[in-house]
Amino acid sequence: MVIILSVATFLLTLVTLLPLWRNPHWLIRGLDFPRMQFAALALLVLFVQITVLGVNTNVMWFLIFPTLFCIGWQAWWILPCTVLWRRETVSALSHNSERQLSILTSNVLTPNHNAKALLSLVEQHKPDVLVTLESDQWWQEHLDTLAADMPFSIKCPLDNLYGMHVYSRLPLEETEIKYLVETDVPSM
Repeated sequence: MVIILSVATFLLTLVTLLPLWRNPHWLIRGLDFPRMQFAALALLVLFVQITVLGVNTNVMWFLIFPTLFCIGWQAWWILPCTVLWRRETVSALSHNSERQLSILTSNVLTPNHNAKALLSLVEQHKPDVLVTLESDQWWQEHLDTLAADMPFSIKCPLDNLYGMHVYSRLPLEETEIKYLVETDVPSM
């Protein structure tokens, strides 16, 4: 049982520490997201460590500290997103629809050619801003039909599944396309 708990503790520590490495690989970056699951798993491992090993063994203390670190680290990321944490923004005092901004975001998936469905959603919801991801030149040609209602835009059609388009009813100021993540992944 000590071996199983040691392996579980090692793996929990590994998935907790790997996101600190700024490697852009999806496998590493993907570990930023299941923090709640990792914290729950660490709590379970901690419970088993205390129950099976007892509190007076050296092995237990060798395993418990990394597990407690994992719980604390994951909690540091999770707690600010809960009601247990202080809010960073003030709630609106009144609902004023004239001061409301609506944004529709769609990952169109480049090989998908069902532009009619997206255009129908835009017509139905009438967003102030439309953001598309994975949009290429084919999508741009179909989205350009929105120009009458959404005359402001930023366009970056790419065939590598990282194309982006922004169409807006409102003026866009200081628009710029940068490649912050990788040389072929735009940021707007």
